[in-house]
Amino acid sequence: MQKDEVRKQFPALARGVAYFDAPGGTQVPRVVADAMTDYLFHHNANTHWAYPTSEETDAILLAAREACADFLNCSAREIVFGNNMTTITFHTARALGRTWSRGDEVIVTELDHHGNVAPWRALERDFGIVVRTARMIPETAQIDYEHLASLVSAKTKLIAVGGASNAVGTINDLARVRAIAGDALLFVDAVHYAPHELIDVKKIACDFLVCSPYKFYGPHTGLMFAREDLLASLPWPKLDPAPDEAPENAESGTQNQEGIAGIGATIDFLASISGDEGTRRERLQRSYSALHEEGQRFASMLWNGFSQSKRVRLYGPPPSQPRTPTIGFTVDGMTAEEVTRALVRDDLYTSHGDFYAATVIERLGVDALVRAGCACYTTEDEVNRLVEAVSRL
Repeated sequence: MQKDEVRKQFPALARGVAYFDAPGGTQVPRVVADAMTDYLFHHNANTHWAYPTSEETDAILLAAREACADFLNCSAREIVFGNNMTTITFHTARALGRTWSRGDEVIVTELDHHGNVAPWRALERDFGIVVRTARMIPETAQIDYEHLASLVSAKTKLIAVGGASNAVGTINDLARVRAIAGDALLFVDAVHYAPHELIDVKKIACDFLVCSPYKFYGPHTGLMFAREDLLASLPWPKLDPAPDEAPENAESGTQNQEGIAGIGATIDFLASISGDEGTRRERLQRSYSALHEEGQRFASMLWNGFSQSKRVRLYGPPPSQPRTPTIGFTVDGMTAEEVTRALVRDDLYTSHGDFYAATVIERLGVDALVRAGCACYTTEDEVNRLVEAVSRL
């Protein structure tokens, strides 16, 4: 699918602005909204009852699980739906905490979104679990892997790490973290990783992985991969009459079923970018390969363009290092909010703040960042416009 065809799928682009706020949530293609509307208007029912709309709902939810399984390269029985990444992570942490003992340890990192920190911190209060924190190297905004390795001990039960930093775009070396973890569980926050790198949970060898479809053109829902044996064995907080079988045993209450219908459509949309030949996984691989190549080019254009302005300070690894097309920067003499408001005059939408990665911002020694992120609908012209507008500041 050519760029103009991709852009035609997004009604929001009719507003005539350039959306660089994708790391906080992307725009949504019409097919996703249509799938959600179709479910609500024609199939809306609760699950597992013996009448047509309920059976249709069961089939739609199963189809969405199968689409997510292709997206993450796992079994549909290992797909868990929820409200959002943070809620799912709190829920999972609570279940794991019930199986651990006082003094057991979890490792988090300074580079992470607090959605992958606070749920594990809660175990300190609730179960006496000890949480240790691996340092971030401020100069490169990368994890200090040697420090991470030094924290691992016989008491380490889990390492929680992001796939990529939502604040500055750093892509973490998950293979290295997996090797460091040893026998400990690996929990990956892939919220910012999933829009830019096609996930293979088998290759990562993680035990849990969470992501947010609204960061890759879907509805506001949450999604988790969890190893089937863990899903079946963990004491999930649940109502007694609720299903005991995985994966529904990990899904508390009635789900956002129209949102789940939208997730399936989202993954099919991503696969459609590369055409209709091959399996869904093969089409996703081709789509992500093309999007990755374009994203790297746009990241280089932004980084190199911003670097020409003496008052602009850039954060995170350069384009020569693994990173997403998400650039965090500041402009001397202006607050991040002032920069964002100034760019609106040129119909350029960026975001500002700490992006719930407050520790990253603190370690970088700034009050807030401006964040510009590219998506599948971003054009070269928009990137050039952003660079020019920032240079005028």
